[in-house]
Amino acid sequence: MTVLGEHRHVDAGIPSHDSAPHAPSAATASVPESGAWRPERGAGDRQFVEIGQLALENGEVLDDVTIAFETWGELDPDRGNAVLVLHALTGDSHVRGPAGGGHPSAGWWEEMVGPGRPIDTDRFHVIAPNVLGGCQGTTGPSSPAADGRPYGSRFPVITTRDQVAAERRLRDLLGIEHWALVIGGSMGGMRAIEWGVSHPDEVERLCIIASSARATADQIAWNNAQIASIQLDPEFRGGDYYDDGNGQGPRSGLGIARRIAHTTYRTAEELESRFGNQAQGLEDPYDGRGRHQVTSYLDHHAVKLARRFDANSYITLAQTMSTHDVGRGRGGVVQALGRVRARTLVVAINSDRLFPPALVEEIAQHVPQAQWQVAASPVGHDAFLLAHPGLEEWIGTLIGD
Repeated sequence: MTVLGEHRHVDAGIPSHDSAPHAPSAATASVPESGAWRPERGAGDRQFVEIGQLALENGEVLDDVTIAFETWGELDPDRGNAVLVLHALTGDSHVRGPAGGGHPSAGWWEEMVGPGRPIDTDRFHVIAPNVLGGCQGTTGPSSPAADGRPYGSRFPVITTRDQVAAERRLRDLLGIEHWALVIGGSMGGMRAIEWGVSHPDEVERLCIIASSARATADQIAWNNAQIASIQLDPEFRGGDYYDDGNGQGPRSGLGIARRIAHTTYRTAEELESRFGNQAQGLEDPYDGRGRHQVTSYLDHHAVKLARRFDANSYITLAQTMSTHDVGRGRGGVVQALGRVRARTLVVAINSDRLFPPALVEEIAQHVPQAQWQVAASPVGHDAFLLAHPGLEEWIGTLIGD
């Protein structure tokens, strides 16, 4: 096992900061009803492609679908150097680049993608789309439907396969016939393995990090608790809270969902080593008014997410993750994974309690000739976002020729 480098704290796809958070009441004062991207905020580095109607796995049709994406590096004349990078649950297309100009956070994987990085943009043309159902420019619940109003509660249930179908339509419209590499971690890894199974002849190399071929009961249970916390917020209004006139929205419920999720992304040992039972500043948690440091930390991440994400998208994507199963309708997971033809790297994190190594290894066991690696880290699931020599070496070997 390779030990991950000194960890930098991350926010499920977006680097975070360790500055002391403010109290929840003060911090939420400027939080909008939805943190979804809007055109008036500026496109930033986003590009947009209209992919038209998309037939969904449940039989419904989603009209006028838009995909937002970002690119780095030049596409070769033979269009054979395209790499697809797939983000996690609350990530987006902004893999690298500064915050600002329409981007609420700096790039979430700059250590891995860029000139001279393991995914070298001097060699590869990297494409990172915002996922279908997301809220950073791609069609999702906060997007306008045909009547001009946000979809809200009318947005259909979508699956991982629907998301891959949208990404495939994007690729076709960009004139790319196959991917030199498809790579993703966590929810992005779910889409990556679906790419390898659904379109085995269109993926040359495949990298799955801290992800799985199917959702587990444990993952579904955690997702259910997060979804319920949003839906039970009085400001959720059945999913139709956009422009409700009071600027509230279900930010409290979204914040609770974030606290639950963030706890599963870390380890008990890491939280204990950082915070223990220490009070925040001079506050006394034992007088009923103060807070513990770990409570302040979770409050901070809750408010931070509410400023840049949409509650309906959170529900949509969590439900999508819960229905993920590459074996559905294909004779089971083992038979489905046997369809993969790509040169495949599968990486687990030894302390990951959301995607434990035994679950991740299921992919490596059944994908023909997959390379299997386990990285050691005290951080837990979020460690997949951190730069470290092991992952750099393994990806370098995968794409070395």
